[in-house]
Amino acid sequence: MARQCGFYFDANRCVQCRTCEVACKTVRDLEPGMKWMRVVEIWGGVYPDLTRDFFALACMHCGKPPCIEVCATGAIRKGREDGIVVVDRHKCNGCQDCFAACPYGVPQFGRDGIMQMCDFCSGIGAEPACAAYCPAEALKFGTLDELLEMAKGKAAKRMDGPAEPSVIIAGELQIDSLVA
Repeated sequence: MARQCGFYFDANRCVQCRTCEVACKTVRDLEPGMKWMRVVEIWGGVYPDLTRDFFALACMHCGKPPCIEVCATGAIRKGREDGIVVVDRHKCNGCQDCFAACPYGVPQFGRDGIMQMCDFCSGIGAEPACAAYCPAEALKFGTLDELLEMAKGKAAKRMDGPAEPSVIIAGELQIDSLVA
């Protein structure tokens, strides 16, 4: 693979405005109820010392995507040039095995029962809308090399996990509760 694309999320910059959600839904013309990008709340700690964080959650475009391994129809594939995980909606049979395999609960199913998810706005000729329109510049898109360079000098690291998610996180964030 020539490069792996991913997201950079700065938890210290996110203001929970949900512009990333709206931009994604608008640009991709998603049906009601679909959110390829969503801001999730992450609660941690023990009362009275509770924490509440937010995370922009979309497909992690994992280095080792478990959704591909379980897809019996071969509808899900990983791009050779950019590492982007995409679904061929014509091949998907709607079995939802990919949802069960994804540790982040990312795959979604529309009214037609077919899987859909973030594809980094592939095919629209621009950077992903969620990152382009983030007013706080908390969400960025690029190759992992570019994102790791951006993270230098900050408290940032690549998100851990056996699926090797392609996400760099800056700032304090209790991400463990995201994994199913």
